[in-house]
Amino acid sequence: MKNIFSILFIAIGLSLSAQIGIKTESPKAKLDVNGDTNLRGKLAVSNATNATLSEGTDTQILVSQGSGYAPIWKTLRIPEYEANKFYLIFNNSFSDNTGVSFTAAEESTITSRATTFAKNNAYTNFTKFKKIPGLTQTINIYSTVSKAYFQFETVVQATFNAAGSTDTSIDYGCGIFVDDKLVNLRQGNLKASSANNPFLTHNQIGLIENLSKGAHTVSVACSRLGSYNVENGTVLGIGKAVATNIDSFISESSLKIDVYEVPQVFNTITN
Repeated sequence: MKNIFSILFIAIGLSLSAQIGIKTESPKAKLDVNGDTNLRGKLAVSNATNATLSEGTDTQILVSQGSGYAPIWKTLRIPEYEANKFYLIFNNSFSDNTGVSFTAAEESTITSRATTFAKNNAYTNFTKFKKIPGLTQTINIYSTVSKAYFQFETVVQATFNAAGSTDTSIDYGCGIFVDDKLVNLRQGNLKASSANNPFLTHNQIGLIENLSKGAHTVSVACSRLGSYNVENGTVLGIGKAVATNIDSFISESSLKIDVYEVPQVFNTITN
């Protein structure tokens, strides 16, 4: 009878306690076990939709849904990679409809394009280049063996009047930078035509190999490089409509990034 009463008092005490600790006097949860736990029976969690208990299936794992929500069973699938083979690890596209514009006073003062437009040259050496705001993005590299491809597209427009007898045009250039180091640069020339405010589509592709592991910043910057027989007040827009014959949708810039890596961590498939 004494043992029965002892068991009853323990049970009552447990039911009244908000938290139970095993091998700890300050439990941090309703049940806090300070030590190893061996399960010899089933492990079930409550199904939030119908309050039933779910034991999951073979090889499933419990995944937290955050504070206040019961965990759920999930099937984990990890790709099985082949050694020394490239795989597409990251793929995304970004857009910007703000763009940049340049007056004659904002024309680049670079004296030697051949010297400045050298691979890995620092962005700080590119005087009067402007970054296209929405195309500055962060990518992550997980392997020491990688190839990152960049495809940039935009629209270039100038506020030219209809061409006369002279050769009226503006040189421009756009560079793709990684961590503010030049990866790729293309120059172009926009000429006046028989119509007012002409525009053209600009495309370029860049590549960089074997970036260090970790986060890297990708950006695109452009500049007005030179003007020929251009009237005062002429504005050049790159990724920006500077006249009403096009709008921000037409002039929108885009950047596509693909990162291929040779994975250096190999896992078997868990279904």
